Amino acid sequence: MDLPVVKLTENAVLPTRGHPGDAGLDLYSTEPAHLGPGERWSVGTGIAVEIPAGHAGLVVPRSGLAREHGIALVNSPGLIDAGYRGEIRVLLLNTDPAETVRIETGARIAQLVLTPVATPEPIEATELSETARGDGGFGSTGR
Repeated sequence: MDLPVVKLTENAVLPTRGHPGDAGLDLYSTEPAHLGPGERWSVGTGIAVEIPAGHAGLVVPRSGLAREHGIALVNSPGLIDAGYRGEIRVLLLNTDPAETVRIETGARIAQLVLTPVATPEPIEATELSETARGDGGFGSTGR
């Protein structure tokens, strides 16, 4: 499967894999960002992609940025529908309580993962089938 990518800016970088077979494609910043403690910033990648029909793109954090600088994604994962053709922007969040984080142009800021999606039609029901879990939610399995 191919992923058509259009560079929207001169300094845009095509997504890359760190290693053959990696699930995520690294996304690169086309602009600097300076995130103070607790601040968030929308950072452009300068690219648009054509996600194949029947798939979605998930923008997920990079573990190195999280570990080294406390950088998370505000809406992780970010969802890119197959019909979207605009620029991929990444919403970074600095979770460090004291340090400002500087993101330079060309830095790897997130990863793009493609995944197949099912698109069932919602239908109204009067009841759902029984399961062992039932309506047990958060914390229902104990510790």
